[in-house]
Amino acid sequence: MKSITVTELAERSNTPLIDVREVSEFAAGHVPGAVNIPMSEIGNRLEELPAESFDVICQAGGRSARVVEALESRGYDATNVEGGTGEWIAQGRAVELPSA
Repeated sequence: MKSITVTELAERSNTPLIDVREVSEFAAGHVPGAVNIPMSEIGNRLEELPAESFDVICQAGGRSARVVEALESRGYDATNVEGGTGEWIAQGRAVELPSA
């Protein structure tokens, strides 16, 4: 399984980012530009995944790692973000909140 660090994620500019946390977690703050497809729904929403390579993030890296393994077995080019959104925030990086 391919993995990158939060620092490497911050250096990327054109790679789609899928956040697999639940909707309420995503709404509390997420990496700018991330698209929310919760882990519990991803099996029914595969058509929403990018055709090109993409990164997968969760809160700490566990759920995203499981999702990446499952997607790789289906032929997707997915990369896990180690440390997840928690590490992103711990490094003091900006987060997006849904607009009210």
